[in-house]
Amino acid sequence: MSVAARKLPAPATIADLLAMPEEDRYEIVDGELVPKEAARAPHGRAQGETFHLLSPYRRSAGGPPDRPGGWWFATEVLIELDPGQIRRPDLAGWRRERMPEMPTESPITLVPDWIGEVLSPTNAGTDTVTKMSLYHQNNVAHYWIIDPERETLAVYRWTRDGYLYALGARRGDRVRAEPFEAVELQVGVLFGDDEA
Repeated sequence: MSVAARKLPAPATIADLLAMPEEDRYEIVDGELVPKEAARAPHGRAQGETFHLLSPYRRSAGGPPDRPGGWWFATEVLIELDPGQIRRPDLAGWRRERMPEMPTESPITLVPDWIGEVLSPTNAGTDTVTKMSLYHQNNVAHYWIIDPERETLAVYRWTRDGYLYALGARRGDRVRAEPFEAVELQVGVLFGDDEA
């Protein structure tokens, strides 16, 4: 049964959201229950490869230079930014010093330190304008936009006046992208290249 057919009360609540089948992947956007668009293959590959490239950070802090650790990562988890904005970013990361354990409840109420969104042809405006503004208002320190169509990575840093464009890279580049600058990333891997 569709959301419209159920005539959910406005604004939607966390209980409404959690009652939806998990495989349908809903969010609360401006108080309304909205399904998240299914990802296409290039989107899914970029999302998975980004998660993989950040693996040197997925452990306790204090490792060797090639495995610095210090982060928790998740894909497609519900994050409550406020009661009317419960989003499911493609990728999210929290510094372990702020979040010593990964929560088991849903939605997660601690704002991430980093969010990565992968653009799809139908959601580019949402990720580059609407979500960017929302994440800035909620003090997400670092925001990445990964574009499989243009094969680019854009890295933004939070400042009081708005996100600062910190780095732009394309397929073929090797970069140290904040907040993960301890390890060089091969950008083309996000878009199907083998790691060199």
